[in-house]
Amino acid sequence: MEYTRLGRTGLQVSRIALGCMTFGEPQRGGHPWTLPEQQSRPIIRHALEQGVTFLDTANVYSDGSSEEIVGRAVKDFARREDVVIATKVHGRMRPGPNGAGLSRRAIMTEIDASLRRLQTDHVDLYQIHRFDPETPLEETLEALHDVVKAGKARYLGASSMWAWQFASALHTADRHGWTRFVSMQDHYNLLFREKEAEMLPLCEAEGVGVLPWSPLARGRLTRDWDAATDRSASDEFGRDLYDPEAGDRDVAAAVADVARERGTARARVAMSWLLSRSSVTAPIVGARTVEHLDDAIAALELVLDDDEVRRLEQPYRPHAARAF
Repeated sequence: MEYTRLGRTGLQVSRIALGCMTFGEPQRGGHPWTLPEQQSRPIIRHALEQGVTFLDTANVYSDGSSEEIVGRAVKDFARREDVVIATKVHGRMRPGPNGAGLSRRAIMTEIDASLRRLQTDHVDLYQIHRFDPETPLEETLEALHDVVKAGKARYLGASSMWAWQFASALHTADRHGWTRFVSMQDHYNLLFREKEAEMLPLCEAEGVGVLPWSPLARGRLTRDWDAATDRSASDEFGRDLYDPEAGDRDVAAAVADVARERGTARARVAMSWLLSRSSVTAPIVGARTVEHLDDAIAALELVLDDDEVRRLEQPYRPHAARAF
C-alpha cells in the first residue's frame, strides 16, 4: 500500500480509501443493495490487512448502520490510532425541521450521534456531505470549528458543491481564523470530468486533498454497458449519473479495449487513470467483494503509457455542469 499526505496537512492516508456506503443493514435507509454486517466485516478486515487505513462513511448511510458496522469492525480488527475514520453530516436523520442540514444544532447533535455509533471519541475527518443554502455559511463554519476545538474531529472536509461555494467557504474560514477544509470529496472519474474545469484547479491552488467518489462510475467502467447488478437495478441516485448518448459508452469501451490488451481487469485500468491525476489524493472505493478491493489496490502498480491515456480520454464529451 502507498500512503500520502491529505492536502497540506501532516495526516497520512492510504492512497485507496474504503468507501463504506456499501456496508449497512439493507432494511434501513432505503438502500436494499447494501451488505449486512456479516458480509461487510470480511471486506473491512481484508482492507485493513492490506494496509488500507482510510475508511469513509456518513451518518446517513443506511440510517446510521454503516457507522455502527465500521465502528465495531475497527474495534475488533485494528488499533484506533492506526485507522483514519471519516464521516459526514448534512443528510436527513430524523423527521422534523431540525433533522437535517448544517445548522449549529444539527452539527452538534450529529457529531455526538456519529461518535456513539462509531464507538470512538473522535473522527479524523468530519465532512459536510453537501452545501446547505438554508443556513448561513458563518454559522456552519463556526460550529465545525468548535467541533474541532472540542477534540471531536481532527480535520474538516467538504463534498459535492460548486467551486464558488467551496472558495467562499475557504475564504470565510480564513477571514475568521476558523478551521478550514482540508479535503474535497467530489464526483470524478473517466465518465465525469467536469471537475477539471474549476474545482480541481481550486483544490490544487489551495492545497486541498481530493477524494473522488464513484471512481469507477457506479461500476459502469468495470463491465459491459448494458450489464446490470443488484445495485444498478435499485440505485435511483446513480441511475441518471451517466448517459450513453453523451459519449459515456465509448469511454467505457475504451477502458475495455485497454484492459484486454494489457490482460488485466477494467477496474484496474480506470483506477490507474484516476490515481495518475495530480490533484487526486485517494479515491473512495465502494467494494462489495474482496476482489473489488484487490483490483483497486493493484491499480497502484499499473502505469498507463501516454497512448493509453489518450485513448481513454479521447472519447469524452463535455457534460452538463452540476454540483455533484
